[in-house]
Amino acid sequence: MKILIVEDDERVSEVLGAYLRQAGYTTACAPNGAAALELLGSDTEAVLLDLGLPDMDGIDVCRRIRGFSSVPIIVATARSGVEERIRGLHAGADDFVVKPYDVRELVARIEAVTRRTRALPPEPGAEAGVTVDGVRIDLARRRVLVDGEATELTPKEFDILAVLARYPGVVVPRDRIIREVWGTDWGGFKRSLEVHLGSIRRKLGRPELVETVRGVGYRLAGESRP
Repeated sequence: MKILIVEDDERVSEVLGAYLRQAGYTTACAPNGAAALELLGSDTEAVLLDLGLPDMDGIDVCRRIRGFSSVPIIVATARSGVEERIRGLHAGADDFVVKPYDVRELVARIEAVTRRTRALPPEPGAEAGVTVDGVRIDLARRRVLVDGEATELTPKEFDILAVLARYPGVVVPRDRIIREVWGTDWGGFKRSLEVHLGSIRRKLGRPELVETVRGVGYRLAGESRP
């Protein structure tokens, strides 16, 4: 698996790269945003993105990557404010870790986001997807079609929509979505969930499709069919 490390601190980049290679990953390092955009290729399976880059803000780099790729992006930065997290999620980041972090946790997060983005064949008899009011959610191929046209979602956005698609018309509690998508019971991801859902509604062009059931969770509203 190839990881692109976007980090202007050469020492941090070298140490992180060495650890990831020891863990079995292949790495490429970019000291700035321009180099990151140049090095990102079809063989890149995840991006570790610092926000404090010398040539452009990391948020802009994230946004540019999202303009042509759905590769998982983990923001790794010293910026710890809630607003920065929200900006990163709006720009298309899939996860957010604050420096200093435990490298073992970072590797676990890499494994989590890349595992969820790999399209697996459906099990025999399993539902391959669902269509709700003209929106086709293809669970097997990890794609979404709106009136037959492909709509690009980030891996995290698709994961959230996929949880709801497995139970069309049924209210799925927030805690369950967080547990299935983030792999934790920590309630701190509720705000992140709301941000991602807002982005999903905008991209689908159907804000009423994902209904908020106040105090409980969310559900796919509308007439559904396999």
